[in-house]
Amino acid sequence: MKPRSVAVIGGGLAGCECAYALAEAGVTVTVFEMKPERFSPAHGNANLAELVCSNSFRSDAQDSAVGLLKEEMRQLGSLCMAVAQDTRVAAGKALAVDRELFAARMTSKIMSHPAIRVERREVLSLDADGAEPAQPNLKNFDLVVAAVGPLASDSLTASLQRYTGERHLYFYDAIAPVVDGASINMHAAFWGSRYRPDEGDYLNCPMTREEYTAFFKALLEGQTFSPHDFEEERHFEGCMPVEALARRGFKTLAFGPLKPVGFDDPRSGRRPFALLQLRPENRNRSAFNLVGCQTKLTRSEQERIFRIIPGLEQAEFLRYGSMHRNTFVNAPRVLAPDLSLLAAPHLYLAGQITGVEGYVESAAVGLWLGIRLGAKAVGMEPASPPPETAMGALLGHLRLPAKRFQPSNVQFGLMPELGVGGGKADRKAMYVSRARNAFTAWLEQEGVRRSSK
Repeated sequence: MKPRSVAVIGGGLAGCECAYALAEAGVTVTVFEMKPERFSPAHGNANLAELVCSNSFRSDAQDSAVGLLKEEMRQLGSLCMAVAQDTRVAAGKALAVDRELFAARMTSKIMSHPAIRVERREVLSLDADGAEPAQPNLKNFDLVVAAVGPLASDSLTASLQRYTGERHLYFYDAIAPVVDGASINMHAAFWGSRYRPDEGDYLNCPMTREEYTAFFKALLEGQTFSPHDFEEERHFEGCMPVEALARRGFKTLAFGPLKPVGFDDPRSGRRPFALLQLRPENRNRSAFNLVGCQTKLTRSEQERIFRIIPGLEQAEFLRYGSMHRNTFVNAPRVLAPDLSLLAAPHLYLAGQITGVEGYVESAAVGLWLGIRLGAKAVGMEPASPPPETAMGALLGHLRLPAKRFQPSNVQFGLMPELGVGGGKADRKAMYVSRARNAFTAWLEQEGVRRSSK
């Protein structure tokens, strides 16, 4: 079927990327977004593409897998990458954005596109036929894309379960707190980036062994929110709560998210025992994210424990850390290679619910699906990017059967082995060089290149 009209359920990163790519290909798109009629536990404003966890799209370094994925997305005309560049804030090698400005710009781009209509109402079922007055008739569309994100409603998740034929999988995602910049004690904190003290992209709070020990002990004793009795608690390794990491051992944090490597403590002139980095949340640097401090501590405990860190003694919390359940499907068992449901070929999934992890990865899956369905509308059937590329490796993860399928960030480990030895830096360079060559050849062969907006 050549799709002429597509319904996209969900106005997050994946939904926006998919809708925009489809619209640019000439397909009429209706985006169904439940906000502001209803908010998930993690969302706070009515804009599309709201960033609910960090404001960072992670490393932009050319020798990183996620940096390579972003490079490929830019070549494919990614809306998210274009808007992120326009709204970025200084964050060293990372691509971080002013989250409010980013969401506002994304919303404007989507709502002003002549081929996109945005309907602000919740879709309760993938089977919606318009029989219920408040529900749209999804049968009026050629295809339906569910880009509902990790916080899909219970009713929509139940609807999806009927197609997957098995109980959905899930993991817990923890959000780091954000504090008011004016409340930070600048006599203890200092500006600087790792190994580059003259570049002040991050605020840093150094800790002596004694100060770290006090913080560590408080984390172990802190009161946390508990999951419901019927929910098994699973954490994605890349988003482990800081208190859960602390339980792995005294030095786990000091060798992990609080590692002091590349810094000197201005108070002593020596390397601190541990160091917390604060990343600006916006361009005027009035709000800061506690990097690596995602947590499920109660609000009162967050205030008590994080204020133990030098520089945060009087910190005012603009957003508390929180924990929520993320839903995803067992992609290798329920999705076809084109991201359609095996049990319902007219239904497609996009974004994190497919089993990828992270802002960039979720947007990348939405982008690819939009490009592919857009090409289908004009009679083309482009092949997926080769597995040697970042995009192809990520999509390949969704097709690789596993005893216990788990979400994954993009990584070089998802790509085919190089077949040669070498040091870590050399191997990264080889992965990147091979990926770029493969991606360029694929673009030329498939003819899917798009200009960035």
